Order: sequence, then structure tokens, then C-alpha cells
Amino acid sequence: MYTLKHELEPSDLPILKHIYQSVGWKKHDEAIIQKVFEASTHKVFVMEGEKIIGFARALSDGVFNATIYDVVVHKDYQNKGVARMALENLLQQLEHISCVQLIATTGNDTFYKKFGFKKLKTGMAIYQSEKLSKEYLE
Repeated sequence: MYTLKHELEPSDLPILKHIYQSVGWKKHDEAIIQKVFEASTHKVFVMEGEKIIGFARALSDGVFNATIYDVVVHKDYQNKGVARMALENLLQQLEHISCVQLIATTGNDTFYKKFGFKKLKTGMAIYQSEKLSKEYLE
């Protein structure tokens, strides 16, 4: 059985780094992870016992808009309902926000559509990285 927690503790940083690395995100060091989670207005960590196995985070203005940036599950726990649990909790935290957007990694559209997400007609972005620009922009 999985449980949830919502606060980041300094001792969580190496665990989060390991989870990011398990899915191929190698550039996230502990300082970056701490910075993005401290800046996030909403977060949830899925626990197996005392161990974090997945998480999700979002930024919001608290009224009109929120954007989900990470839904990440350790590779050994994927396809076991962990991402669903994290996203459902995050969406519950954001239920009073009028527009919730997300940035999805390539190939995960089908998963997010199950929650009601749809492609934006007017969504636009600038990626500073040429690699990311080629992957995500039309």
C-alpha cells in the first residue's frame, strides 16, 4: 500500500535525484532539485513505507493558472498506479484553479488524456535548448 506526503525534507534530495536518474534525467543534481521543489507551489510524494518511489509537482498563481511540470516514478515502480496516485492528488490540490496545464514528456499523451487533459489550441513555448526545441516544438 502506498501513502502520500507533501513536504520536502533535505534528506529526500538524494532519493529524488536517484528517481530522476532512473528514468534518464541525468542533469538533475541535488541543488537543482531543491531549487525546483522549493519554487513549486504544490507537490506530492508517493511513499512505499518510508521510501519515496514517485512524485509530482506544479506551480500556480493560486487562482487562475497552474502548470504541472513533473510526474516522475522510479523505473522499478512504473505501471503500478504510482503516477496515477500522484497526479490525482496533485489535481485535487489544484481543483479550485480554472486552468491546469502540463508539460508532458514525449509519448505520455495517452496517460494524461485519461485525466481529461487535451492539447491546447494556443499553447506556445520557447526552449533554450536546441535538443528540447526539436523534441517538443512544431
